[in-house]
Amino acid sequence: MSGDTGDSGPVEVEPMPGYLYLINRASTVMFGAWRDCSSCGLELSKRTLLDNAYITFTEIALFFFCAFLWTQVRRGLTESLFQPLARWCRLLPKDAAKMPESAWKLVFYTMSWSYSTYLLFFTSYSFFHDPPSVFYNWQSGMSVPADIAIAYLIQGSFYGHSIYATVYMDAWRKDSAVMVVHHIITLALICFSYAFRYHNVGILVLFLHDINDIQLEFTKLNVYLKSRGGGYFLLNDVLSNMGSVSFSITWFWFRLYWFPLKVLYATCVSSLRSVPNIPFYFFFNTLLFTLLLMNIYWFLFIVVFVVKVLKVKEVNDVREYEEEEGGRTALREKNNKQDDAGHHNAAPGKHVQNGVTKEKHL
Repeated sequence: MSGDTGDSGPVEVEPMPGYLYLINRASTVMFGAWRDCSSCGLELSKRTLLDNAYITFTEIALFFFCAFLWTQVRRGLTESLFQPLARWCRLLPKDAAKMPESAWKLVFYTMSWSYSTYLLFFTSYSFFHDPPSVFYNWQSGMSVPADIAIAYLIQGSFYGHSIYATVYMDAWRKDSAVMVVHHIITLALICFSYAFRYHNVGILVLFLHDINDIQLEFTKLNVYLKSRGGGYFLLNDVLSNMGSVSFSITWFWFRLYWFPLKVLYATCVSSLRSVPNIPFYFFFNTLLFTLLLMNIYWFLFIVVFVVKVLKVKEVNDVREYEEEEGGRTALREKNNKQDDAGHHNAAPGKHVQNGVTKEKHL
């Protein structure tokens, strides 16, 4: 579906609302829709799912194949590129253990966000400047443009991989359980929005979220690189500080300003104007509001991070488990001597990461 409004779409672009107008208008529209939905229930949901969900077995097979492929590509890059690079840079052991994860995510999110940016700003799609247009000319079972279908395959399979990677490959952090929930919700949004042909709004959601992951991983890499080979590198310290500032600003701007005022207003209010009986209206908006709540939750980490930087003048990931450095180093050296993998000494129910045994609960 192109960005043109067509014969049934409005000519003028609707101005972006403010927070108060969004809350007032969205609550009024949603409560009204709930009140008027006398037949809402399990039977209607089942019938709506069968009548409006369009996805083929080929697309499902491609999803699982690409999710497996992302895992293998990450392993290959980690072993052949990222780990040798960490050794060549002579990073501290704790930083060398985490550097491949950040490098991998930086590569992927830079690629995916660049493609979303291309779709929204260098093609005929007008979804960013006119968010209500994501629902213009919507039809059940409509064809998905090839360029958007490619973006969905890339992102959907990556989040399928990310659920596995967060549990078994990434460093375990304070918010890792929330991260798993985030990946599950994001994957559900991607799959269902594709099946119900809400792919236009999906591209907008992905664009507004991926940029922060680029800045986060860029900042973390420079934090690791500023102390390497027994020396201190001012350039990486400056870049990490610049990255943390831009990350904090764009998190609020993209996820807490543009996301609710562009996406949630379009899905809560504009959708019913364009498609009065739009399928799974409450289901999709519930997932999007849950995503907003998680963005607010992580913004609290950012506030703590900013306060910590102002106090100690040092950029660190506040989601990491804090241990006394000396004890952590001694434990790591002991584990390395007893077992190269460092995992056989862990008690049942424990998780060993970066030489430290952690409780791992989902």
